[in-house]
Amino acid sequence: MKNLTLKNLAIACNGKYVGLKEMENKEVTCIFTDSRKAEAGGLFVPIKGARVDAHDFIEQVMEKDVLATLSEKDLGEKPFPYILVDSSLTAVKEIAEFYLKQLQIPVVGITGSVGKTSTKEVIASVLEQKYNTLKTQGNFNNELGLPLTVFRLRDEHEMAVLEMGISDFGEMHRLAKIARPNTCVITNIGLCHLEFLKSRDGILKAKTEIFDYLQWDGHIILNGDDDKLITVQETKGVKPVFFGIENHQGIWADEIKSEGLKGISCRIHTGEESFSVLIPVPGKHSVYNALAATAVGLTYGLTIEEITRGIESLQSVSGRFHIIETPEYTVIDDCYNANPISMKASLDVLTDALGRKVAILGDMGELGADERKMHEEVGKYAAEKEIDLLLCVGELSQYMETAAKAVNSATQVRYFENKEVLMNELPEILKNGDTILVKASHFMEFDEIVKKLS
Repeated sequence: MKNLTLKNLAIACNGKYVGLKEMENKEVTCIFTDSRKAEAGGLFVPIKGARVDAHDFIEQVMEKDVLATLSEKDLGEKPFPYILVDSSLTAVKEIAEFYLKQLQIPVVGITGSVGKTSTKEVIASVLEQKYNTLKTQGNFNNELGLPLTVFRLRDEHEMAVLEMGISDFGEMHRLAKIARPNTCVITNIGLCHLEFLKSRDGILKAKTEIFDYLQWDGHIILNGDDDKLITVQETKGVKPVFFGIENHQGIWADEIKSEGLKGISCRIHTGEESFSVLIPVPGKHSVYNALAATAVGLTYGLTIEEITRGIESLQSVSGRFHIIETPEYTVIDDCYNANPISMKASLDVLTDALGRKVAILGDMGELGADERKMHEEVGKYAAEKEIDLLLCVGELSQYMETAAKAVNSATQVRYFENKEVLMNELPEILKNGDTILVKASHFMEFDEIVKKLS
């Protein structure tokens, strides 16, 4: 890893190198936190968790030809080198910041309340048409996940697309300090993490901390249809580029047509020209993702043909509106996360499906004091959309059930206390040919339902 010698690592994280002098200039080959994934030549970063302190595994890890380890504890003299630090978590962030500076590649930082991952996927798919691009995998978007993503970068990479997720003030500032983005993309300001951020204005303030470390010659790309983001003005001399469907001042789309579960088509206008594209992920939200990717693609010199190819070659990700065809059902796996906006968007797509439309919806987390009302709104919305069968699961989802039943519609509604009870009854409830949406916040572990259906 470029310039990651043990000496430089110690300097980067304000640590103390302990070991043989002749080892100081050896370069680590990788950095890992999971003791089960130890690699020869790597650096082990032991993190103290709520239940397990990874420092307990240092001796075991170092038997696997690992080059060195960090440690918050003075280990005394050891047959292996280590770097003594005050905090492994702080150190890993400082090392990631140092390493990214060594690589000197453009960074696209993506945040927002809803759609970060799906937007990241289409932006990376577009940039890959011209550049060797590394993107965040899975949910590695927090103060530990972001450094681990950065450590996957190598000299051959030409672009980094980094997802940045937060739940409280100050977190984005710390993430941006690591990433120092050349391009900041914000998808929207929704209703996530109200428990900590209190209001949409609070969310706007927290998300726009990403600008704290925007490069001086950087770019800002924002959803112009969002009533909060449209208020963002010139920052550090950088004027935002807006994208939207209603707002036509930047990159915008019209001629939007649902193609069912095959995706959604539209015409994208860039100001100078326009092009038609089929986005292979259903839902109006996919148009916004494609618009953001178009703006990023143009920023980095891609042609319209390359941008079109990148959008149309997009692959869906497990848990993120991933469509699974089985002999009995069509399963829409959208169970990674949920909030009122994304719930309603997914229900909109379900209405375009063939066969009986079934929604298995679970609790949404971190909604603050209005959580009951927001669950009621989703239940009401599902009934108004006349979904054939709504299955509500979890403590908060009882409010979905009550609100849905209060609507005068043909929707059948059932409530289950937990997913285990639901899964026991699913064989009797479902019918061949059903299209089934599975969606809830991640803590509900609805991926188990998807596995059963698959």
